[in-house]
Amino acid sequence: MNDRKKVLELFEENKDYFEDRVKNGIEQNRKGYAKITVIDKDKNPLKGVKISIKQKTHEFKYGANLFMLDEFETQEKNELYKKYFADTFNMATLPFYWDATEPEKGKTRYAKDSERLYRRPPIDLCIEFCRENGIEPREHGLAYEKFIPKWLKNESVTEIKLALEKRYEQIAQRYKDKIPTIEVTNEMDWRQGESAFYDEPDYVEWCFRLAEKYFPANELVINESTRLPWGDKCRTTDKYYAYLEANLLKGVRIDAIGMQYHIFSGRENEYKDTREYYDPVNLYKHLDMYARFGKPIQVTEVTIPAYTGDAEGEEMQAQIIENLYSIWFSHPNMEQIIYWNVPDGYAAFAPQGDMSAGENYFRGGLLRYDLSPKPAYYKIKELFTKKWHTELCADTDDEGALSFKGFYGKYDVEITVDGKTVTKEIDFKKKARTNRFEITL
Repeated sequence: MNDRKKVLELFEENKDYFEDRVKNGIEQNRKGYAKITVIDKDKNPLKGVKISIKQKTHEFKYGANLFMLDEFETQEKNELYKKYFADTFNMATLPFYWDATEPEKGKTRYAKDSERLYRRPPIDLCIEFCRENGIEPREHGLAYEKFIPKWLKNESVTEIKLALEKRYEQIAQRYKDKIPTIEVTNEMDWRQGESAFYDEPDYVEWCFRLAEKYFPANELVINESTRLPWGDKCRTTDKYYAYLEANLLKGVRIDAIGMQYHIFSGRENEYKDTREYYDPVNLYKHLDMYARFGKPIQVTEVTIPAYTGDAEGEEMQAQIIENLYSIWFSHPNMEQIIYWNVPDGYAAFAPQGDMSAGENYFRGGLLRYDLSPKPAYYKIKELFTKKWHTELCADTDDEGALSFKGFYGKYDVEITVDGKTVTKEIDFKKKARTNRFEITL
């Protein structure tokens, strides 16, 4: 189509509703009140003390998959990828695909020095990068039919269950204390016919009960492809809603609901295919329906195409991302947003270094093929470090206190007394019993 801006017409038509829910939702759900009191060593309040607070991190998690860590054809690209990833994100999805972590029976690829596989960096390498850069790792995914190892595909259901339990146990031993979020099942609607086990009527229940055994303190997440959570009729009889409800009624411990959001339409079908996905009323309606379960919601995989490398395509991508992230960030049940492929040209079905194959992935990255940032990359960074960000400078009152409303996260607090400045860190949490911080000088 000639006028690409027409794809955003529903955001414009519903502008008042969209802006009202975003503004009020962010104020209510992402911000809270805190109080800092400054006292001396004798517990006397220090009034008139200058305090500067600056947000360092968000409690809310936002990230991308880390599948291209040290996977590029040049060291320069590897370093750029790591720099841009660490500069913006606080969460990373790690590739726990079974055929990549155990390509041969009994021979696993978790160690940092494991044999390299494209888009499947060893998990220990990913964990090291996350630890060094203050990024929370996220597991993806324990049971996923599409990536069952070749050596297991023709085995019986009993043998597959035994092998899967061994896999759970190995991953738990290595990573349960390092990775809070465990994605247990993924894309049950995408029946691949890879093994009989995935046709078992109790498949989801069995996988989650096993996960509860090996990951008792982790957050257990279910995940589903884009069409089911966003493109269905938004009724409690929708397929994803129904099988979630069925398993929860059986007492299955599903802690969070994963909802992918990939726009894979070609440009010629962009308008027609995105009516329900670029409609703020429809998006909030689906979020509100799934919130009925009382569970956190995670947007687990996001792809928004730019289609072209020109300014119009890239600016449109950034605008769409801002609209969507604003909706998701404002909703009370949302807790994570994960963009999928950070760079163009290195998708799952794109041979490494083959940009022609990358073109077929609709230029859905945040970085161009040469790893220069697009407007979309800067937009996400701007949202979380400038727009959704708290800084202020004020003096303590007569009781030595300063109260403020801000976004949840970690803050540096600079206190200046008698020409000397002291810096302290506070952790302002949404679920804390109290966000009152007493600092002794």
